[in-house]
Parts: sequence; C-alpha cells; structure tokens
Amino acid sequence: MKYIIEKVDHTLLKPLATWEDIKKICDEAKEMKVASVCIPPSYVKQASEYLKDEIPVCTVIGFPLGYNTTKIKIEEAKEAIQNGAKEIDMVINIGDAKSGLFDKIEDEIRQIKNSIGNHILKVIIETCYLTQDEKIALCKAVSNAKADFIKTSTGFGTNGATLEDIKLMKENVSKDVAIKAAGGIKTIEDAKNFINAGATRLGTSSICQVLKNQQVTGY
Repeated sequence: MKYIIEKVDHTLLKPLATWEDIKKICDEAKEMKVASVCIPPSYVKQASEYLKDEIPVCTVIGFPLGYNTTKIKIEEAKEAIQNGAKEIDMVINIGDAKSGLFDKIEDEIRQIKNSIGNHILKVIIETCYLTQDEKIALCKAVSNAKADFIKTSTGFGTNGATLEDIKLMKENVSKDVAIKAAGGIKTIEDAKNFINAGATRLGTSSICQVLKNQQVTGY
C-alpha cells in the first residue's frame, strides 16, 4: 500500500469542486501520506495554508486545453508558486504539436521551468490526441527543456493513460525525466501496472479511497 500511495498525486480538478471538497482530499492526503494534492489554482493559497507544508500542493496551468499563450502560462505558474504550490502540471499547446512545432513547445516548457526555479514541473502532452511520432518528439522536447516529469493526460481528453504510452515514454525521455500516468487509474491493479511500466507518479482521484477501503476490510 505504501509503495503505491507515496507515488499518488491525490487529484480533484472537477469544475464543481468546493473548498469543502478540497479540504476533504487534503485531509485524506495527510492521513495517507501521498506525494501531493493536485487541485485547481484558485484553491492553492487556501490549501497551502491549511496543509502547512505537511503535503506538497500541486496545481495545473494552461489547463485543460493547453492553448493559453506562453506569457499567461508563465504568470499562472509564478502566481501558483507565490501562493504556495510546490509542483506545477502544465499542458502543452496541442495544436502546436499537431503542427509539428516541437521547438516552440520546447521553448515554452523551458521558459516555464525557468520561471519556477527548483519547483517541480510536469508536462502534460495529452497522449490521446497524438501519433506515435508526435509522442516521441514531445519526449525529446520535454527532455531538452529540462522539465522534471512528462505526464500522459489531463483526464479531460478522450482517453487517459495507457501502459503502451508509459513504455514509449520510458524508452524516449532522458534519464532525468520521470513519468506521471494520469486518467483512468481506478484500481490497485491499474496502479501496480503503471508503476511496473515505468511511472513514478500517478494522477488519480479514486485510488486513495480504494486503498482505504482495502485497509479497513482487509481485502
């Protein structure tokens, strides 16, 4: 259980999320000692003050569609850090990827990483919209830009993480870039499979409850 939990970004990014909902996942995060809570930018300051550095706060920028301008993404990231976020999950401009503008994407990632310094940057490439060649090109862009993680999905696309994509990323990112699987991770078996394939973070809204239920029932 600990092996899985320490890799979980306990996530709530639904548009109807209230502070009470966010507070609940913060409490679960503290109880279970997850890697982070991943929440909307509007709750970062409140959650950071509530958690008092017990659990890192992660938030999203350019989310979920990725087509904000680079300037806006940088300002979003900087404000999130000022409000207490320790980790940033950014969405690339998917239209640029479909247009083959990988140098432009790489430059944007690099600028955002530079703007947040030593804080963790995860780059969401939304694999469900990409060809194999586009995924490989983005692995290289993320690696060259010195991001900390490459991440499969927002959870708002047409599909979430797949084992095939994790394996492809593992083969094509640099050794300094870790992998986050997100979207559709609902069972303990899912979690184990993604970790075994190479993911060191899991973005999931449900696995904590599944693990808590297992702990209570003993099954």
